[in-house]
Amino acid sequence: MNNLSKFLMLFIAVFTTYSCTDLEENLIGDVTTEINVDGIDTGGGSGSSGPLSAAFASLRNAGTANHGGYYSTQELPSDEMAICAKGGDWFDGGILIELHRHTYTPTHAFLNGTWVQTYGAINTVNEALAGSLDANQTAQARALRAYYYWRLMDLYGNVPVVTAPGTESPSQSSRAEVFSFIESELLDVLGIGSVSPGMDLSGSALGTDNNAYQINQFAALGILAKVYLNAEVYTGAPRYDDAAIAASYIIDSGVYSLCGDGCTVPNLGKRPTVDADPEMLEGYAAVFAPNNDANPEHIFVVNYDEVSGGGMNFSQMNLHYSSQFTWNLDSQPWNGYATLEDFYNSYEDGDARKAANFIQGEQLDFGGSAILDFASDDGNLVLNYTPAINELEPNSLREAGARPGKFSFKQFGRNDQSNDYPIVRLGDIYLTRAEAMSRAAGNWAMGLDDVNTIRARARVSALGSLDADSFLAERGREMFQEGARRTDLIRFGRYNDAWWEKPASPAHTALMPIPFEQLQANSNLSQNPGY
Repeated sequence: MNNLSKFLMLFIAVFTTYSCTDLEENLIGDVTTEINVDGIDTGGGSGSSGPLSAAFASLRNAGTANHGGYYSTQELPSDEMAICAKGGDWFDGGILIELHRHTYTPTHAFLNGTWVQTYGAINTVNEALAGSLDANQTAQARALRAYYYWRLMDLYGNVPVVTAPGTESPSQSSRAEVFSFIESELLDVLGIGSVSPGMDLSGSALGTDNNAYQINQFAALGILAKVYLNAEVYTGAPRYDDAAIAASYIIDSGVYSLCGDGCTVPNLGKRPTVDADPEMLEGYAAVFAPNNDANPEHIFVVNYDEVSGGGMNFSQMNLHYSSQFTWNLDSQPWNGYATLEDFYNSYEDGDARKAANFIQGEQLDFGGSAILDFASDDGNLVLNYTPAINELEPNSLREAGARPGKFSFKQFGRNDQSNDYPIVRLGDIYLTRAEAMSRAAGNWAMGLDDVNTIRARARVSALGSLDADSFLAERGREMFQEGARRTDLIRFGRYNDAWWEKPASPAHTALMPIPFEQLQANSNLSQNPGY
């Protein structure tokens, strides 16, 4: 049995031990057959095939948008959201509170799970590269592997770089060495030695076809721009000029456009008798909808599908048990993730992103009647998501906290969702360029035009000035729930600050610990300082 198999077995055992005790009363039975109701469009899905199908499917299996892996380790330690303990419900041995307060240790199940999932995905890519691929497929696979190594480098710092399937006990590379590997892989598949204004990518094996389920030149540049934006954190040497050049190339290409006014999709979550539900989702809301495939803003996305490509289950993770009645969901939700009040309040009224990103207030069922929670612990039977959360532990109210709803839900949704999850999208690239130009020039005004382009799409007034704090707040409002906040806070030197129910944390927690299970399995690994 190779080490990867051992790691997977260890993770399964540990994760099962810590699985949440969050399921309460069964409200209705599971829906196990397709349902058609007049006035309801339940949408459809899409699949993929070919020699890279398993490699790209690994994005779904690597915890990108579900509980317990990469998504959780990026979001729960940030100031965006938390999972509060509701008595014994969601306490889970304290590991969720540890993420929020940055008291995590090398034995934390999610940190081991994220490591195992990501290296499992890398092994899948390495297996594809060991097979028969043409030049374009090889370039895509190398770029995808580089993206996974960016995740690992960002989270854990010094990690092994494995380029062949089945490698056992690999040696550990420094963070700077991993950075150099990622950069060289991406530049090589782009056919260039460095990024530069007016660069010629005609020698790249990557194509330019606008298929967001694959990696083209623009997707590779988008990943590279993210790596360069954080280079000072990783290596001590800033690369903001390079990040701005890569981002500008994508924007100036004209291949992609922001989804704004007139960019619409049918609202698959609409209840026919509830007038407040729009017939169509427009602009920002359409970018993340269940039927968001082929959105003009998408550059590189994870292809989730409720039938053939599971792994995104935000409806289960976020919603109160009784919200099953609003969307006629296949299964009862778990009542876990909730938005921190200060983050919710960072949006001004009228911001289209506020309306799209959060579910708050009194909740109605499919027929428009108030949903009742007969086990309510706040003295009000009507289910009402309140932005205020009374406490992190031990007895958070069941309906406390606005719920993340950016990746919106459909009627008769299954446990898994079909919303494509962006890895690189144009809105992010505009903000990347804005920040990179500002930092390179030492003048935040350099990013004002790009920031106001994003704000215009959100239907809020233009800013007259910009500084580091206002930019970070704006980026947070735009990138909520996209797994970016922990990385952003670290780059801005804010990750170890105090916020709600979290005291200031030690500086070393900006790097996650190397998981204990991995240290036990591989003697070539050394622990990060402070753990």
